[in-house]
Amino acid sequence: MKEQFKKFLNEEQDPKAIEKIASKLSDLLMKNEEIGYIAVQKKPAITVLPDSIVMTNKRIIICQPKNLGLSMNFIDYTWDEVEGTFVKENILGSEFSFTTKTNMEVSIDYIPKIQARKIFTYAKEQLDILKTGGVLNATLVDAIPFSPMAEDEIIEEMETEEVTNFAELMPVSPPNFTAENQDFEESTVISKDKSLSDLSQDELFEKLQNYKKLLDNGLILQGEYDAFKKEILSFM
Repeated sequence: MKEQFKKFLNEEQDPKAIEKIASKLSDLLMKNEEIGYIAVQKKPAITVLPDSIVMTNKRIIICQPKNLGLSMNFIDYTWDEVEGTFVKENILGSEFSFTTKTNMEVSIDYIPKIQARKIFTYAKEQLDILKTGGVLNATLVDAIPFSPMAEDEIIEEMETEEVTNFAELMPVSPPNFTAENQDFEESTVISKDKSLSDLSQDELFEKLQNYKKLLDNGLILQGEYDAFKKEILSFM
């Protein structure tokens, strides 16, 4: 018998049953799957071919010998399929059962009490690990800090009124440009001392073109441009 299965002979497990299971499980275990406990049925009468329950870190495996022990049926249930586990202790052993999320109930009786308690405890631990893992993932999502939008990034929806005449809202005087757009200031404001009435037609047209450049570069608003345009056209 493989050394790794000898540890499951501490609670009255049938050595022959363990050896039979050991010879089969080596080909059934998945990658990173480890056996946590094996419980073997022990009926009052001599049981040549007892059923067994194998608990691994990935699933529950029900082992049922068939054809005088020449073959064996394996039925497995992954932990995420299991809804709950139960142990009912009787005079002649215990009955271990579990329910699935599809409302299926699986049970095996005549399990020695100490073995039934061990598989019940192991099952609860695995279900807790599965549950804790889900809670942890949800907690990590909740723990992601919320980054509120900066004040200048907040978009607030406001009711607006249709404006048909921008000249009523926007000032008609030329804008006061800073040093950052000094080049536009020099080309746009031909003379601070000159009023629009003192400019020639060519100067007025050039002034209008310069305001259009300011609009295209985003330095003035459409409403401002329309107001300037209306004022300049009144002198052309």
